[in-house]
Amino acid sequence: MSDSIKHECGIALIRLRKPISYYTEKYGTPMYGINKLYLLMQKQHNRGQDGAGVASIKIDALPGIDYISRFRSVKTRAIDSIFGKIGEEFKKLRERNPEYAQDTTWIWQNMPFLGDVYLGHLRYGTHGVNTVDNCHPMVRENNWRSRSLAVAGNFNMTNVDEQFQKLIELGQHPKHKTDTTTVLEKIGHFLDEENQNLFDSYKEDFTNKEITSLIEENLDLQRVLKRACKDFDGGYAMAGLTGYGASFVVRDPNGIRPAYYYVDDEVVVIASEKPAIKTAFDVEYSAIKEITPGHALIVDKAGTPALVEVIAPRQKLSCSFERIYFSRGNDPEIYEERKNMGRLLCPQILEAIDYDLKNTVFSYIPNTAESSWLGMMKGIEDYLRGYRKQAILNQDLTEEQLDDILQFKPRAEKLVIKDVKLRTFITDNDSRDDLVTHVYDTTYEVVKKGIDTLVVLDDSIVRGTTLEKSIIKMLDKLEPKKIIIVSCAPQIRYPDCYGIDMSRMKEFVAFRALLGLLSDRGLSNKVDDVYDKCLAAAGTPAFQQTNFVQELYDLFTHYELADKVAEIVKAPEVAADVQVIYQTIEDLHQACPNHKGDWYFTGNYPTPGGTGVVNRAFMNFIENKVGRAY
Repeated sequence: MSDSIKHECGIALIRLRKPISYYTEKYGTPMYGINKLYLLMQKQHNRGQDGAGVASIKIDALPGIDYISRFRSVKTRAIDSIFGKIGEEFKKLRERNPEYAQDTTWIWQNMPFLGDVYLGHLRYGTHGVNTVDNCHPMVRENNWRSRSLAVAGNFNMTNVDEQFQKLIELGQHPKHKTDTTTVLEKIGHFLDEENQNLFDSYKEDFTNKEITSLIEENLDLQRVLKRACKDFDGGYAMAGLTGYGASFVVRDPNGIRPAYYYVDDEVVVIASEKPAIKTAFDVEYSAIKEITPGHALIVDKAGTPALVEVIAPRQKLSCSFERIYFSRGNDPEIYEERKNMGRLLCPQILEAIDYDLKNTVFSYIPNTAESSWLGMMKGIEDYLRGYRKQAILNQDLTEEQLDDILQFKPRAEKLVIKDVKLRTFITDNDSRDDLVTHVYDTTYEVVKKGIDTLVVLDDSIVRGTTLEKSIIKMLDKLEPKKIIIVSCAPQIRYPDCYGIDMSRMKEFVAFRALLGLLSDRGLSNKVDDVYDKCLAAAGTPAFQQTNFVQELYDLFTHYELADKVAEIVKAPEVAADVQVIYQTIEDLHQACPNHKGDWYFTGNYPTPGGTGVVNRAFMNFIENKVGRAY
């Protein structure tokens, strides 16, 4: 993606199902679980650049020993910082107590973080300041282990205000109005109630100490999660550890955010991405399962996992943008989907170049678009195969002409090379615009000046800023006849409110194109009409039932908007013709048939809160408010 945006986070959970001595004997170290957590997090590093955090639980730790540990960091290499600190603690412990160096039970009791259950989180900060306090896991600690809770998640909630008010009605005094706080405190409240109800049922017949064990054996986490999650509105995969050792990951009923798990007799593993589990534990892909939407995978204190329903599943609308860009492309399903995206763009591309492959150079903007580029080149080869068959049947061709056709190969070059992210360190607008043009570099002397068309594939076009300020200007210096920018994703028209930081309408180049077309056609009054409808619906159920902004997009075709985007991203000094091609919604669904969450493209949100967000975002634009719409 040429435009950087922030997005969903990553989770990793490991439950060791054997005593620590088992892993020490088999794998040569008591650090087995910690090492595996490190691998899981590193293999999901693409899901978090702003910070990381880890937590662990020692099950049945003796009184006086910390049973819950947490480390968090916002350093540039946060994962290495955290696990470096843990490794240093392990080293110092053995150096100070050489007589216990081989005593795994003593090491387990005395080393911070060494435990039985581990939770890791990678953070992309979608709002707020980037401090350690904003890093997951968040902890709610109590001297009663069964009341303690650590939560980390990949989520955004659209109804934070409503959830905040519910906490107040429950008698709480929340310190912060954030989705993280409300999730932690909401689950924590019902965990407390479950504890209290069990305590009350046992208190006549058992001592308090006996009751502690009975609660840990009989606490119903499924009921806790059902009560806590019933009115959440958003996309989420939330992971939690209780202080007594039970753990869970719960997924939203539309399956918007991803979560996968693997179980064998040694471990239960949960992560946001399949390849991380595959690589860290060297297991078959077929053994890695998806957590069913609306369900929680609950692992009890004994280490037994169970997939149970928490909320009635709805239509599965897992995030397609995840497949296009965010997830690691070495997942075999995602790899094939991305190749299919590129292949399905070929009819539009061939028409745009007037089928003149001889004078066309195909390239891509590194690096996530490479898989789709391979699919695109396969599609071009398929077209050529059919063309060659027709040529062979044509008796009017000379042997030389036929030989040229059979020998011809599409011209594929790596034209665009990302050099250095200079813009990160420049705050002055004038200076930044000049330096952004140098973020990318190009390969020279492979383009026939004034003759060639350049087809450059990107995975998506969000804001269009980098295209306008850098890439198109840079490609124009090669002096091609035409530049075609191709997006694997459809037009991003609407905000996302379920994990990706895309909430301000005016930042989308497709929305700016919409406004431009309305102005060109003398239809700007339509903007006021839609605003009036939003204003009239605000505070009523209609505000969360109808996406009024869709009316504006319905006035124009997919191709009209694409042509207007091309006008916007072509700077006045660019000499070459510029065209922008977008994936169609129909082709995206064909490429990703099992992942049809497309609200940012179509405006069809899976939850009422999402529809409310787009209407609020549009009102914020009209009212010139810069804050988020959720």
